[in-house]
Amino acid sequence: MMKKNILVVDDSALMRRLICDIINTDSAFQAIDVCKDGQEAYERLKKVSYDAVILDVNMPRMDGLQLLEKLQQEDIKAIVIMVSTLTVKDADVTIRAMELGAIDFVTKPTNIIEAKGDTFKGGLLRVLRAVVKSDASKMAMSTNTKPVEKPTPVKAIQIPKRVVGGSRNKLVALACSTGGPKALQSVIPYLPENMDAPMLLVQHMPAGFTKSMAERLNEVSKITVKEAEDGEVLKKGCVYVAPGGKHMEIQKKADRTHVVKLNLEPPIGGLRPCANVTYESLRNSGYDEIVCVVLTGMGADGTGGILSLKKKKPIHVISQDAQSCVVYGMPKAIAEAGAVDEVVPLTEVAQTIIKNVGVQ
Repeated sequence: MMKKNILVVDDSALMRRLICDIINTDSAFQAIDVCKDGQEAYERLKKVSYDAVILDVNMPRMDGLQLLEKLQQEDIKAIVIMVSTLTVKDADVTIRAMELGAIDFVTKPTNIIEAKGDTFKGGLLRVLRAVVKSDASKMAMSTNTKPVEKPTPVKAIQIPKRVVGGSRNKLVALACSTGGPKALQSVIPYLPENMDAPMLLVQHMPAGFTKSMAERLNEVSKITVKEAEDGEVLKKGCVYVAPGGKHMEIQKKADRTHVVKLNLEPPIGGLRPCANVTYESLRNSGYDEIVCVVLTGMGADGTGGILSLKKKKPIHVISQDAQSCVVYGMPKAIAEAGAVDEVVPLTEVAQTIIKNVGVQ
């Protein structure tokens, strides 16, 4: 089997060496080529195509963002995984990078011990395997789809006069992972501000990044998007993003309102937030119907929770189709479980949500 060729771009010689060593431990990959900044990588990518590019955020001459912008302007295809520190500034830049088509990111180790540890190694290889195996090259950074200013043509939202089924008390609960931040740019900005339901959003990400993502989505959307806070009451026309590093549950109060409950229970399958936890918590909610949405992502998070919820509540499950997924993992798992009501391309997800919950 041909090894997949990976390009490593980082201004630190030590990081380049470490990342190459990690990648080369997997017999499916080889990382021989390295670049010390975006400029060098740009010159290389004009001539050579790689199966994936591991890209540092902060570099002299041309940083990760500038490189992505250049690749996009010139329609140079590349599957890019960012390496980002956990600072607020880097979180903002990383979210922007994913809007520009970077597929995922791994958090940069803060020291040599961490860099040689299993968490960084495991995270990097897991993302690489998912992204390269899924042949995300078909999405290849979708450099031909411009960022949110001019997104891929999303199906215009037709506002239904009356929602089928007529029950007025609905909730939308969406889960996504790898490829999610980019995919959400084709969904959330297209939801009307008067959507007749609150929306919960679980995107697998560390603390800090979810806040940046929520703020950025809020800037470009009519609907309100915010990182969920413990104890806040769910309101229609608002999207609540589960904070990285915490599980998000929903609790029904005596006055029939529903509040967010965040907890620090251990990660489940390495995930916190975990979508299964959120879906499970809705079993005892007072909602008449829950519209569950599963977008791109590796693994199967969401499936167990949705199946459990289905036993207690009327639900309607929308999943993203294989063609438009960066990684067809989570939507595939729920489809194989036989629990999906509608499979739609990414550009029709917003329309399908509104068709099911309507507007106020």
